[in-house]
Amino acid sequence: MGKLKSHSGAKKRLKRTGSGKLALKRNSRNHLLQQKNASAKRKNRTLLVHERDQKRMVQLVPYL
Repeated sequence: MGKLKSHSGAKKRLKRTGSGKLALKRNSRNHLLQQKNASAKRKNRTLLVHERDQKRMVQLVPYL
């Protein structure tokens, strides 16, 4: 069987953590940060992909 193609949008958004899980960055954290409140800024942390979605995401980026 030949190589699988990775989904180019998922390649740019997903990354592997040290434990092998998939993580992604939350939205609304690039600009206009002065007017956002502190609780919205704290939500900047990376979000781990849920266990139920993990299998589908790995299919999108098999070599990540």
